[in-house]
Amino acid sequence: MASDMAVAQAVDDDAAAKAELEARVAAFPHWYHRIDLPRGVVTPGWAPLDASAHRLPERLDGKRVLDVGAGDGYWTFEALRRGAAEVVAVDDFSDHLNHDKDVERRAWETFDFCRQALGIDQARVQRHDMSVYDIDEARFGRFDVVFFFGTLYHLRHPLLALDRLAAVCDDEIFVESAILDDYSPYRGGIGGGYPDGQMVMEFYPGAEFGRNATNWWAPTLHCLMFMTAAAGFVDSRAWKLADQPRELPYCRGFVHGRKSAA
Repeated sequence: MASDMAVAQAVDDDAAAKAELEARVAAFPHWYHRIDLPRGVVTPGWAPLDASAHRLPERLDGKRVLDVGAGDGYWTFEALRRGAAEVVAVDDFSDHLNHDKDVERRAWETFDFCRQALGIDQARVQRHDMSVYDIDEARFGRFDVVFFFGTLYHLRHPLLALDRLAAVCDDEIFVESAILDDYSPYRGGIGGGYPDGQMVMEFYPGAEFGRNATNWWAPTLHCLMFMTAAAGFVDSRAWKLADQPRELPYCRGFVHGRKSAA
């Protein structure tokens, strides 16, 4: 009987802890990343659409990782889960990227909340509110691996950003971006892109791409791969999230680049 009562109490305690965690998640006005937290709680973001599509190594043991555009921290925490020794997370909260300007954006609060909920030692994680253009070796040292996800198309100077990242990276970079292969706002939307390997990048002075004024550029997948190579990642490979996307969020591409041939 005593044992049964102890089990029942543990269940009640767990249920209460889960409810408290869910309430704290719900208190944040916006989530970008969908992050698995303890007790089966998941943050209500929409990204990543398909984590496996990023094709990260199964293990990053001992690696030093730079996560640019870290947001709520999905990829920072994933790198640590895969054994990274340290992650430096960088994001720029000076604009509203995907946020309604009337919604309070709490900078690193969601990131810090998830780190604490996941029990990650703060000594393994740095996070900095800064522009990608200001990343340099003098401040951060060098990195084995760079993540550059969901950010390039929000930048006014995307090739400069790739150059800055190449300057602090010793080995490999993983890039994810919106791409034009199956979508162009100037060529009819879905099904009106550049499907034949064209070397094209479009500029959006307003909110032409996705009705979002922070989307400045979008390249074709071929262009994205060669931009990455031009920045110094000479061994670069590219692939799409979806072969025939039917919605704009799935019109995304990836590049994996290395400083030297594997």
